[in-house]
Amino acid sequence: MKQPAVYILSSQSNDVLYIGVTSNLVQRIYQHKNHLVEGFTKKYNVDKLVYFEFHEEMSAAILREKQLKNWHREWKNNLILEMNPDWTDLWNQIVGL
Repeated sequence: MKQPAVYILSSQSNDVLYIGVTSNLVQRIYQHKNHLVEGFTKKYNVDKLVYFEFHEEMSAAILREKQLKNWHREWKNNLILEMNPDWTDLWNQIVGL
């Protein structure tokens, strides 16, 4: 599904977070889960989707990504808890999109 999205990935222990933006959430998370993306997420094994939000325009998604990256960790945790109180992997939820 092609739609701008901001997403947060976590390590299995939830101690490491990664915030990203994409135009195809399913494809991008698949790449993270299969370690096809070089860099931070592959190095630190960060591949559990714990939060996502869709946007109408890519420019809005990019602005939101930048905003979230500047947030304190506690604020990010609270955002995740609102959508996903158990910090479960939301991969199965988005595969059907």
